[in-house]
Formats: sequence, structure tokens, C-alpha cells
Amino acid sequence: MKGKEQWHKRIFGMRKNLYIGGDKIGRDDERFGPVLDVVNLTYDLAEDPQYKDLMTATSHLSGETINRFCHVHQSVDDLHKKQDMTRMICQKVGGCVRRCMGVDAINAMYTVSYEADKDRPGETAYHENFKKWLARFQEEDMMGCCAQTDVKGDRTKRPHQQPDPDSYVHVVERRSDGIVVRGCKLHISEGAIADEILVVPTRALVENDADYAVSFAVPGDWEGVKQLVTIHNFRKRDHFPKGFDAGSTDSYVVFDDVFVPWDRVFLCGEYKHGGILALLFALFHRHSYSGCKPALGDLMLGICALAANVNGIGRAKHVTDKYADLIKVTELGYAAGYTASAMAKPEMYIPGLGMRPYGPGNYIPNSIYCNVGRCLTGESVLHELEILADITGGMPATFPYEGEFINPEVKDLACKYTTRCQDISPESQAQLWRYIGDVAVSSKSGCAMFGAIHGGGSPRMEKIGITSQYDIETCKQLVRDIAGMKD
Repeated sequence: MKGKEQWHKRIFGMRKNLYIGGDKIGRDDERFGPVLDVVNLTYDLAEDPQYKDLMTATSHLSGETINRFCHVHQSVDDLHKKQDMTRMICQKVGGCVRRCMGVDAINAMYTVSYEADKDRPGETAYHENFKKWLARFQEEDMMGCCAQTDVKGDRTKRPHQQPDPDSYVHVVERRSDGIVVRGCKLHISEGAIADEILVVPTRALVENDADYAVSFAVPGDWEGVKQLVTIHNFRKRDHFPKGFDAGSTDSYVVFDDVFVPWDRVFLCGEYKHGGILALLFALFHRHSYSGCKPALGDLMLGICALAANVNGIGRAKHVTDKYADLIKVTELGYAAGYTASAMAKPEMYIPGLGMRPYGPGNYIPNSIYCNVGRCLTGESVLHELEILADITGGMPATFPYEGEFINPEVKDLACKYTTRCQDISPESQAQLWRYIGDVAVSSKSGCAMFGAIHGGGSPRMEKIGITSQYDIETCKQLVRDIAGMKD
């Protein structure tokens, strides 16, 4: 394993291809500080003996100890530990761990590249190339991001039917030494600070969409790659620092006639496997949500309980009922993910075929439970915010700026009239309201709400996954038998 210093050295040395607010910047821009701190923790914890079991794994390629964020799941236990690792880190940083997209893409691409080679024996070497790429990724302890979502254009049309063919990333030229791709992937979390961008298709494909069935990996500053970046940070504190200040980024990753050598191409034209790769990345990513969303539920419960204590309503029945609502969703989401891990096998659900062995033996979580857990927790996000608003009242939205608490003319008045509880110091109460303002009424929190609902797939896609795979016909037959129906 490597540490955060080596990661910093790699990304700070990348060429400037990030565009924000009209400027072209490097990865050493100070605005990246809060998101770098989140990722730094994923490296630091891996070196901490207390967290070794959760944070590290043994590579099935090299036999060496590696960061679990670089690992291909080899067992049920691996999936359990990934879920618990994600929950633990999210609890520490107060949000996303920023590296789950990479590990989820690795597992999906590893699996599909193997199956694609089986369909064309001797013609392609996707899987061997991917394993070579992965060995270096693991050895260098790299950070990856997944670029899946396309612009999509007219959503009533398939990729090959689009008026603008660049609405989906596609191959524009096949050469003896590689391919040339064009298009844009958007909403790409942490593309700006990733060592490698892992590209996968975004939807099911038909034969005429073969040029869109492409998967590859390139460095974040690869020639022809341009990133239009947004940075999501909380309001800067000058006088009353937070315990942990987390940030995030998203990119429109533009592939402007980008050349990709064959040893970095892991799918090219195999349209059936392209659709499966889209499903499989989403599946692994929804499993990751069964770790992060329960962590966010834990934090929301803590916020609500502290705010209720400050407001003197901590034991009110209508408040404790709300605690139960938060706990139910949190632990059902976790339980769904844990069950998905427990039922994992080296097989997956393939539309039209059902459950089939798939891949070279790595473990794939159960799809039904991944989708159930992600859908349940995603649809609850706004209700949880409603609970928070009900318990806190208007305080987070109108709390005075921190400058008022150091201005000698008004600081005593600011402290006096924002103190509600005698059992908690005025300073701690103010810190709580500032934090709730960050997580509930800031620009970053607004972005996070959309991400919490749509990240890893919208609830609509999860419901399709649930209903298309669940054995509804057997349920109908149970009722026919009990009711005495003859047809």
C-alpha cells in the first residue's frame, strides 16, 4: 500500500485540465482542501492497526495487503467488510467517503471483461489487460472514479438514434493501436481528484448501439480529457472551526476525440455485455449505499436528538416517534445490504435469462436486496429533512454569522439570545446550530439532497430492478391455491 503523500504527489503533478468559473486549475487548488481531507482519511485509516481488518484486504492477484478500496470481492465476508468500512468512514467524515465509485467500477469491469472475452475466444484480451491494469492500480493504491452517466439527449431515443451522436460516449475510430472516443460523462463524483477515470456504459444497448458499448480507463489528465468542475464546500469558518470539514466535487468529463490504447480498453462493441456492465456497476454501487446511507441516518438521528435536547423537547413523545422513524429506515437499509452480502454468489440476474453464473468467481451481492435498501433509504431523504426541520424550527436558517459572536458590540447579545438549554454550554449550542445550518440549509446540502436521491440510480430505476426480478408469478399462484381459483 501507499499513503496519501504518494497520492498527493501523483495528482498534484497532473496537467491542468480542470475548468471552474472560467479558470483552468490544478489539483493543488486550495478549494479542493476539504475533499482531499476526506480521501486522506481513507489512506490514514488503512495504516491504523485498529482498522486494519476493515480497511485492508489481500489481493487475489498479488497476495499482497492492499487498501480495500482497490479490492475485488472474493467472498461474502469481503462484501460485509466493505459495507461496514463505508459506514464507519461516513460516520467520521459526516458524508460520502469519495472512493466507493472506484471500487464499485473495478468489481463490475473485472467481471464483465471476463465474460466478454468468453464470447470471442482468442479475439480479445479484455480481462488480461484489465488484470494488468488492476495490479498497478492496487500496487500504487490509486483512487478511481466511475464515469457512467451520459448526457443522453432525447431520452425517448436510443443512443444510435440521437440527433447528436455525441449524446452518449462512443467509439469514433478503431485503429490497430487503440480506439478514439468522443462524448461526455456527467455528474462524475471526484473525477477532478482521481488517479484514473473508469468509463462504463449507462444503459441497455442493442446491436445498432455497438459503438456505445465501450469501457476503458484513463488517467484524470489524459490527453483530450477536459473536466468542467463544480466544488461543493461548506461555508468557510474563520473563528469556530468544525470537528471535520468535508467537501466534494463533480465533473462533466469531456472526451474530446480521446485516443485510448488497447491495453486500456476493456469492452468495445459487445453491446449485450455493455448493458450488463451498466447494471452491474449500479448494483455494486447500490450495495455501497447500504453502508453510507445508514451512516447518514446515524448522523441525522444524532443531530435531531441534540437539537431536541437544546430545545427542551428531547423526551416528547412526538419527537421520540420521529427517532423511531429514523432508526427504522437506517437499520432496514443496513439489513438489506447485509442480506445482499450474505446471499452473494459468483452469479447475477441477467434480464431475460434470470440468475446465471457470471464472471471468474468474484462475489456479486444479491440484486433484489441491493435495490430494496437503496430505494428505501433514497426515498426517505427528504422525509428525514422534514423531521429535522420540525424538531429544530427556524434556528438553522437564520442563525447569526460567526462574526457576531466575536464582535465586542454584540457578542454577548448573540450568545444570550441563541442559548436555549442550561445543560449545554452556549458555545456548544452555537456549534450545533452552525453544523445543522451546514447540513440542512447550505448550498452544499442542497446539492447533497439531489445526490442522495439520484446517486447510484434514481428510485425509479431501483423499482424497475426490484419488480423485474422479483418472482411475482409465484406470489400470484400462492393466492390462487389458497383462494381455490381454477384458472
